[in-house]
Amino acid sequence: MSARELPRDMHCVLVPVGTVHLLLPNAIVAEVMNMPALECIRAEPDWLSGRFAWRGWSVPLVAFSKLTGTRCSDADSVARVVVLKALSAHPRLPFVAVVSHGFPRLKLLKAEQMIPSYGTCAPPPGVKAQLLVREDSALIPDLEKIEGDLIKILDLDPT
Repeated sequence: MSARELPRDMHCVLVPVGTVHLLLPNAIVAEVMNMPALECIRAEPDWLSGRFAWRGWSVPLVAFSKLTGTRCSDADSVARVVVLKALSAHPRLPFVAVVSHGFPRLKLLKAEQMIPSYGTCAPPPGVKAQLLVREDSALIPDLEKIEGDLIKILDLDPT
């Protein structure tokens, strides 16, 4: 596919997480819901808040602000959960959820509206890239890495 054939408009979702936003493709968002009752997981890392039942699956809930060390604001009182379609194609992990500190926003973005924001230090754990999207600071999460970590933590591999 040549550069002329690439789509110029991208349907995205900006998910507020602490003082930044996650930038996700709209196609992987399965549902946005109120905070469900969580099942605690023993020996979890602090960024794994637990699991909850959703459509017959036990979905792990990731507190992205804890994973990345992003500060949280008072918006925690309006916490939502964003259920995402997993990218790993693991049969026991079809969905992963993230905590949203507010209401996710749908955006139709053009490539020129996303400006890479490279600092002098490496991105935080679980982050592929940092961007400025209009006036918002946004992170592109490393969902493959996060899902791989979840598969190990939750002992989902049959080995």
